[in-house]
Amino acid sequence: MENTIAQKLDALLKLQEIDSSLDEIRKTRGDLPEEVRDLEDEIIGFETRIGKFKSEIAALNSEIDNFKGAQKDGEKLIKKYKDQQMNVRNNREYDAITKEIELQELDMQLADKKINEAKARIRLIEDDANRAESTLNERNEDLKAKKGELSLITSESEAEEKTLLGDREKHTKKIEERLLKSYQKIRDNSMNGLAVVHVSRGACGGCFSIVPPQRQADIRERKKLIVCEHCGRILADVESVEPVHQRR
Repeated sequence: MENTIAQKLDALLKLQEIDSSLDEIRKTRGDLPEEVRDLEDEIIGFETRIGKFKSEIAALNSEIDNFKGAQKDGEKLIKKYKDQQMNVRNNREYDAITKEIELQELDMQLADKKINEAKARIRLIEDDANRAESTLNERNEDLKAKKGELSLITSESEAEEKTLLGDREKHTKKIEERLLKSYQKIRDNSMNGLAVVHVSRGACGGCFSIVPPQRQADIRERKKLIVCEHCGRILADVESVEPVHQRR
């Protein structure tokens, strides 16, 4: 059996009450949850950078090893060519071997230059890596402190929040999906998280815009869902104002 409009409004008011209580609990935590997430993201970024630095250094060290290996091969070839020079038959063979020796020596000099360039690059990367490591350690300390602070605040309201979340889960099952989505959309677009409000002293309880008397009468009847013409919040009921009796 489908709920009446009055029952739907009562269910929405109860949900709003639960959500407002949860909002108050979360408000006590301030910006701490967001600060913790930002620090965690920043730490991941630094860890990624440091990982890249290490990869670059490993690649440069591998290049250095290759150049050193080429130099050793060059040294062996030079020794071999010099031995051959002792047994040449003519000047042409001698000159050809001398040219090969010179080429190997040039290659070895070039390898030396490349090795020195790679070592200089490694020193620069190590400086960057050390700075990143230092900052990472600072951020980890900041994160530890922020998490401790958040944990302390959270522990004080953890039981109440858990109860409210359990109540909320049970309560949302009583509200039809279409209406629940509308409620959540209004709530998401609201600065104060209010999606369902009363009319208080002739004004919307969310944006404080005046609600005409005829519209208030319709709201009191609770025969249809009525929203504020100015802010779109659901107007669930009209608060009765106690008359003020003047002393005679």
